[in-house]
Amino acid sequence: MATKKYTVTLPEELAEEIRREVGAGNFSAYVTRAIERQREQDRLGELVAWLEEEHGPLTEAELAEAEAERREHERHFAALEADAADGDGSHYPMAG
Repeated sequence: MATKKYTVTLPEELAEEIRREVGAGNFSAYVTRAIERQREQDRLGELVAWLEEEHGPLTEAELAEAEAERREHERHFAALEADAADGDGSHYPMAG
């Protein structure tokens, strides 16, 4: 991808903190990734707004169901990580 140099104004303390963490040579890459993530969030927000316009907002029951499902997925993947750390692998297909 072609690149072009831009001038942006950042809070000095924030910029220096990032530079210390990632190094001067990786500062632009870090800022690029941050902007890309923000664009993804903006587009997701636009999608949510469109879906709510088309179908109405989520109900409390739907939100609770989604949260319960998210927690179940979190527990499942935590168990997989624990098994991998233990060398068990019993939750992985074709393992053991």
